[in-house]
Amino acid sequence: MISIVKSDSLIGGIEAGGTKFVCAIGHPPNDIQALERFPTTTPEETLGRTLDFFQNQPRLPDSIGIATFGPADVHPDSETYGYITSTPKPGWSNTDLGGVISRELQLPIVFDTDVNGAAVGEYLWGNGQGTKNLLYLTIGTGIGGGALVNGKPIHGLVHPEMGHLFLPRAEGDDYEGYCPFHGTCLEGMACGPAIEDRWGIPAKSMPPDHIGWSFEAHYISLALVNLILTLSPERIILGGGVMQQMHLFPSIRSRVVSHLNGYVQASELTYEIDQYIIPPGLGSKAGVLGAMGLTIQFL
Repeated sequence: MISIVKSDSLIGGIEAGGTKFVCAIGHPPNDIQALERFPTTTPEETLGRTLDFFQNQPRLPDSIGIATFGPADVHPDSETYGYITSTPKPGWSNTDLGGVISRELQLPIVFDTDVNGAAVGEYLWGNGQGTKNLLYLTIGTGIGGGALVNGKPIHGLVHPEMGHLFLPRAEGDDYEGYCPFHGTCLEGMACGPAIEDRWGIPAKSMPPDHIGWSFEAHYISLALVNLILTLSPERIILGGGVMQQMHLFPSIRSRVVSHLNGYVQASELTYEIDQYIIPPGLGSKAGVLGAMGLTIQFL
């Protein structure tokens, strides 16, 4: 496919998160000319603010990449391409996010999940550079995963829902789970709201020696082992608000090595584990830069 995005194209990006939207315009990754963050409220209000952001710029972008919370319809040949579908986010089910943006601004869009977008951003400009097969897992308000194979996001029947893996309970853990669909899936046991619901304090306020972090490392490490054995990624990037607790990384890495027990023979999983499971290189801009990167990769 020949790209229609020229090297000097002005690119728009929308990181459509369940908690906040981030809109940007510019020439990624270094020349971001405008950026705005605002809370995700109702679809009408949030999409209105999104359109205002672009319409108030000196000129419209040539294309817009949208990286959204989900579930979402990411198949371009589908009648509901660009829709947020069966989301637990109140009021957002069956919202035509991509269609509204494209029609109102009369611009081409690329529409994918927020985690696939973040994976693309890290692949192009961040800590995923130099890989072909990459896994990005975000652990925050929800949990989701994006995987790139030969530099392209995995799409299938729908899109991967790595946050809803079913995992063995940690010993002594009787929490009923937070996920409204599955209760005790990975997201139900390890997302930010589950931490606060379970322990009565937000993750950012929990001391590093709190037992909750042991439970958190248990579930995340088991999920990573399942994904390593399934996808065989060349690198794993862990983002999201919960993973800003940097003390989690050593605990997760050591548990992954222990769970694998030498079965997968790769130096990255033994001697180089500190460079294999890592935080995002793009920091808080991974999502919106990834959204912009979608247009570079796929238009």
